Amino acid sequence: MKPKETLQTKLSKRKYRSPSPVVTYAYNAIASAVLLPKYNPHITVEDPLPKKGPFVIVWNHLSRLDHLYTMKAAFPRSYNMVAGYSEFFRSHLHAVFLLNRIIPKKVYGADIPGVRAISSVLRQGGGVALSPEGMSSIYGVNQPVIPGTGRFLQFCGAPVYFLELRGEYLTSTKHFLEERKGRTEARLRLLYTVEDLKAASPADIDAKLNETFRHDEFEWTRENHIKWKMHGRSCEHLDEICYRCPRCGADLATEASDDRIVCRECGNGARMNDYYEFEPFDEKCVLPVSPSKWVEEERAAVIDEIRADSDYSFTERVKLGYLPPYKYVKKKRTSEICGEGDFTIDHKGLHYRGTKLGADWSFDLDYKTVFSLVIMTSTARFALYVDGEFYEFYPERRSVGKMLLLTEEMHRLHVNFWRNFPWLDRLYEGKELGIDND
Repeated sequence: MKPKETLQTKLSKRKYRSPSPVVTYAYNAIASAVLLPKYNPHITVEDPLPKKGPFVIVWNHLSRLDHLYTMKAAFPRSYNMVAGYSEFFRSHLHAVFLLNRIIPKKVYGADIPGVRAISSVLRQGGGVALSPEGMSSIYGVNQPVIPGTGRFLQFCGAPVYFLELRGEYLTSTKHFLEERKGRTEARLRLLYTVEDLKAASPADIDAKLNETFRHDEFEWTRENHIKWKMHGRSCEHLDEICYRCPRCGADLATEASDDRIVCRECGNGARMNDYYEFEPFDEKCVLPVSPSKWVEEERAAVIDEIRADSDYSFTERVKLGYLPPYKYVKKKRTSEICGEGDFTIDHKGLHYRGTKLGADWSFDLDYKTVFSLVIMTSTARFALYVDGEFYEFYPERRSVGKMLLLTEEMHRLHVNFWRNFPWLDRLYEGKELGIDND
């Protein structure tokens, strides 16, 4: 008897073509009438997509809502959006992904089937929308594009359009998914013609993408003085990313709930108003101007911390999640718990020692293999691909922000293939960087 195919095998065999015009028109109608209006959208198309032929849309990925703006800016052209591989195993997304013929891509990992699917759609004269950052913003700022993006866009051989987004992260942050109404914007423009792509070097394309995507949601909303409906919960789960006290330096010492964040060690803290601005409790409190700047200070501390201790090690107790082979993950979860153990980050790499499906299981990944953690929907957990398979980790404490910065800066110390932005070079002045640093 022929063995039953797993969901993973079925997905790997899927063929792709452009979505049906009927689906595209229905999607546009529903989004325009029901979904988009509540986010106060302002959408501008400076350079319309070609009426025929292949194209690529890249966008600065701010939130899980971005697909609505991509659709509206591209309409009436159909296109295939690229989404994270693990999303295809969530039951509530299964039918929608099939109808819209969305293409799976393993985040931060080699994925030949994903590249083939994108190439196939473009060869058929279709369009593809993808995020060169790999996943949505974690702190309200852009992330460096995935190394090799420039070469891949040259390989695509199609004009590249940029959808510039503003406000979508603040509508639904990655540390707290409750939606907040303020103002959102989207602007579509041509970034590269096919001739422009041929004339540029891959490194120059990567650099231009990073500079074009450069954006801080908190600076943008502060400059425009945009009020957001926070429902009194502006600081909920903010301690997942703002984990270090800016005054006393205590790690994993902040507690955030409702509209307040406070250090339990020294009492330093603030409330956040409806403009995403911190209001310190008193004149002795020390607060960065925004959560994104708070994380920047934490990154600087991690950079120094790991260089000061050659034996540095950080271990967290975690639950392990996986994607079941024969059933979809239900109740909007992103994985199914299958074990638990200890997750360690040190100078040699990332390590897990624990169980999986009732048996002992472990792995070791070095920083040539991993340069960041995958944060799919929430900063309450992170994921990695181990031997090509997706695994998710749920720490007992709100420590994902710390673990993410540690992974990225360990990579930059020891390898530095995924470099930070030039405008953040000041964080590394006089400090050792990886083996490929010029």
